[in-house]
Amino acid sequence: MSRSNLLTVLILIGLAGGVILGQWLHVTVGADDPRALDWLRDAGDLILIRPLTLMIIPLVFASVVVGVTSLGDPSKLGRVGGATLIYYFSTMFVAAVLGAVLVTAVEPGVGLPADQVASLRADGERSLAERSDLRTNVGAAETLGVSGAWMNIVRQMVPSNVFSEMTSNRPLGVIVAALLFGLALAATGQRAKPAIDFFNAVFAALMTLVLWILWLTPIGVLLLVAWTVGTIGLSALVGPLSKYMLVVVVGLLIHGAVILPLVLWFFGRTNPFRFMWQMRRALLTAFGTDSSSATLPVTIQTAETEGGCSKRSANFVLPLGATVNMDGTALYEAVAVVFLFQLLGIELSSAELIIVVITATLAAIGAAGIPSAGLVTMVIVITAVNRSLAGRGVEALPIAAIGILLGVDRILDMCRTVVNVWGDAVGAKLITRIAPDPPDGPAAIEPLEALAAPDRATASISPVGPGRATNG
Repeated sequence: MSRSNLLTVLILIGLAGGVILGQWLHVTVGADDPRALDWLRDAGDLILIRPLTLMIIPLVFASVVVGVTSLGDPSKLGRVGGATLIYYFSTMFVAAVLGAVLVTAVEPGVGLPADQVASLRADGERSLAERSDLRTNVGAAETLGVSGAWMNIVRQMVPSNVFSEMTSNRPLGVIVAALLFGLALAATGQRAKPAIDFFNAVFAALMTLVLWILWLTPIGVLLLVAWTVGTIGLSALVGPLSKYMLVVVVGLLIHGAVILPLVLWFFGRTNPFRFMWQMRRALLTAFGTDSSSATLPVTIQTAETEGGCSKRSANFVLPLGATVNMDGTALYEAVAVVFLFQLLGIELSSAELIIVVITATLAAIGAAGIPSAGLVTMVIVITAVNRSLAGRGVEALPIAAIGILLGVDRILDMCRTVVNVWGDAVGAKLITRIAPDPPDGPAAIEPLEALAAPDRATASISPVGPGRATNG
């Protein structure tokens, strides 16, 4: 058995073992005192999440610099970036539409007995009150609104101190800084070759570290899944929220196993299910860690070594995708918001459903790639719909209603994180057709002096003269 297949088997054993151990712990301990199982989460965090998180910022900076400089001609970045953003926005919008259609057709929040709804609401408010960290973020999201959330994203894209962005673990500002630095290296020409070689070496070393950390994945996944199941219990799958959970999972399956594969097959001319198998380690890690950001090092490594994605594509598309491309989150937020309105008997018009789709797409872009980030950005969607309802004199949905979803959110978050990572991987495979790696290694760079020469009619990065490699 190859090392790759052995690791896959070990991760699957970790997932299955986590479910079994978690359910046993839930029956014996977790049902009465869920906090007694927090040691599982802390151990999983130390063994897997923190080592992977340690890699994110240096890997993002190095991979984006390597991706940009490997393009050779900086003008290619516009085509690659434009195609990437079109793909991201399109698939997120389709996911949000799918979620809104499914939840409206199935109506999982309609028909529950009034006493059961009241009990869910009381339990939800109590659960939210116990989560001081979540309450703070929810309050901030309610104050921000859609426009404020977008301004927050814009501010991150124009950082005043890149080191502050790094220490605050905000990858978007780091990506922008790395893009500019990579373009500067490409424009500097041959004199920048030592720096480019340095970043290629740094990136290779980081990938070696990721390979080492990957062997911790089975243990970390077992602990994290055991904590999730031990805290919630498999009984949640057949509880009053089971219909809602089923709609979310079915929607994620349709998007991840039908829509995205069709996009990859039609535009990428690639067997989507073979590619899905090649990306299995990243997808299993996403399910276990419940974080697309923590999974990013594994996603990049797997996409390049097994998925057949070009370094040019993977190093640019995947870091950006882990920050802004959240297909699963967009679908989840559309379903969850409409479900809450249904549950509390507030009828939404077609105009409000359109608001849900648009704001769910925009809010998903601003969702951090961390566990339960979708719950916080969901507040933005609810606030936008409430403003529309106020215009026609309809009762608003209390923001505290999101507490109803807290009990089962972790399980659904694991599922939607898989779709988020899968959407990023599909994007990297598609962009590989636009930006393949050159057959003879990294592209050479034209010296800056040649670019600025007055006797050249057109400045070109394509090399001239003997002994110079050709850009791909």
